[in-house]
Amino acid sequence: MTKRIQQNDAPGQDGAQLEAPSRIDRRGFFRGAAALTVGGLGATAALAQTEAPTALAPANADAAQQLERQTANAQRWIGRDPADWVRARTGVDHNVVIVGGGQSGLSIAYQLRRKGVGRVEVIDRAAPGQAGIWRTIARMHQLRTPKTMAGPELGNPALSFRGWYETLHGAAAFDALDRIPRLAWADYLDWFQQVTGTTVRYGTRLVEIEPQGDLLRLHLEADGVRRVETTRKLVLANGYAGAGGPSVPDFIRALPASAWSHSTGTIPFETMAGNVVGVIGAGSNAFDVAAVALESGAGEVHLINRRPYIEYQGGPPPPQPAPPLDRGYGNMLELSYELPDVVRWRNFLLGERRVASVPFDSLERAVAFKGFHIHLNSSLSDVALAGNGQVTGRVGGKRFRFDHLIAGTGYRIDLAAQPELARIHEHVALWRDRYRPSAAEENAAGAAHPYLGPAFEFLPRTDNGAEFLRNIHCFNLAGALSFGIPVGDVPSVVDQPRLTSAIARDLYVEGVDIAAHERFINAPLAVPSSAPYEKAVATGKRDAA
Repeated sequence: MTKRIQQNDAPGQDGAQLEAPSRIDRRGFFRGAAALTVGGLGATAALAQTEAPTALAPANADAAQQLERQTANAQRWIGRDPADWVRARTGVDHNVVIVGGGQSGLSIAYQLRRKGVGRVEVIDRAAPGQAGIWRTIARMHQLRTPKTMAGPELGNPALSFRGWYETLHGAAAFDALDRIPRLAWADYLDWFQQVTGTTVRYGTRLVEIEPQGDLLRLHLEADGVRRVETTRKLVLANGYAGAGGPSVPDFIRALPASAWSHSTGTIPFETMAGNVVGVIGAGSNAFDVAAVALESGAGEVHLINRRPYIEYQGGPPPPQPAPPLDRGYGNMLELSYELPDVVRWRNFLLGERRVASVPFDSLERAVAFKGFHIHLNSSLSDVALAGNGQVTGRVGGKRFRFDHLIAGTGYRIDLAAQPELARIHEHVALWRDRYRPSAAEENAAGAAHPYLGPAFEFLPRTDNGAEFLRNIHCFNLAGALSFGIPVGDVPSVVDQPRLTSAIARDLYVEGVDIAAHERFINAPLAVPSSAPYEKAVATGKRDAA
């Protein structure tokens, strides 16, 4: 069974070309100082850069140098990274392998290094400059989280987004921001990776996880060549798509690949001038792709929403405030895991019933176009192929002809759909194995989520073996039900210390040599030389004198 999750930080048949109004440009957004980024931008990244409003220039010519001096001082003050204290183990290549070189992978690697955990390897299947989503499939102008939310800086303000941004542009520029510009965040992460010295092995894909006792044999592929490396711990920080992939309705998947796209993949916006485009879904991603299609010259975009309203945040106030719920607090989100199972389950059900809110600026961005049409309480039915690669379908009793369909239908949670988990997923405990809701609260999608331990680790489904699963830490969207937040988004950074502390604890305890301790405690004490203090030692004769 799968679950569809919207991503947070997802009229006429002939559709004549409509004149598109200018983009909403409420603020000029900084795209980053080229001198501070790591690696060049590829074609996809360059295209993504054109989607954001005008860049904000650094406050003065010396800003980059000032940032460099400030960062060097901060790193000197916190001291060098602790020495690697983890005891080596014969036949093991890595202490920890992190799958994913985006914001989560970079942050987790840095935290482990600051704890003195060495031999940590970060891999990512993407090319340099393409890891994560911010320069590729993310299409919003601003992040969807508050600009003051904690990031990967580990409590060091000099390494925070705010410290970076204000040093380059001044405090007034930060104060003027509504939320963090997407491409500024991407540039900040590049800078963070550079100044923390976090290396990523790009172009490397995890093909399969093979247990070997309590170790993990990782089958990797790079440049068409496969190899096997062993690790004691594995962290799956591979984002929203790492727990089952995009959720695509069957009637969409049955169409030729040229007729449709998913909002999480490559979309041929460059071919949409004058076209009629159908967008299925009403979450943030759906509005973002609708806006980009219109900005690319689409004549009409029809957003199809099965609900009778659009859930949005900001803008006009709601008719009444929402009641407070035990869903964690803004500065204590990490407590959400401690809630009883029944509360965590019901919070999940609430999320199922209410689509993730669309930021008001994302709503405005699409609604500003005359060619944008929202169909409420509607679904797309009677879908069929037509001539010229078009698709026909019925929406609200009316038949449409679309040049292209985009599924803004989020992601699914289905461990069986992840190829690298093929050998192990059947041993992983799911929520249906550990929690039985009342008949009125049953939900097949939620039941398919993994029931994670307190350090994001997989747990065995039964007590008979599969203990190796506790060495696989699932820091991706599959942890959403267990931890109450979209794991992998910026807000989930607050939960990373519990992950890194648990990994360090396990490696530390595993390295304890009880036999060596016994030999030490039973060994005779070696008496040190008294030469350094011998002349000051009182004697009976001297005392008598």
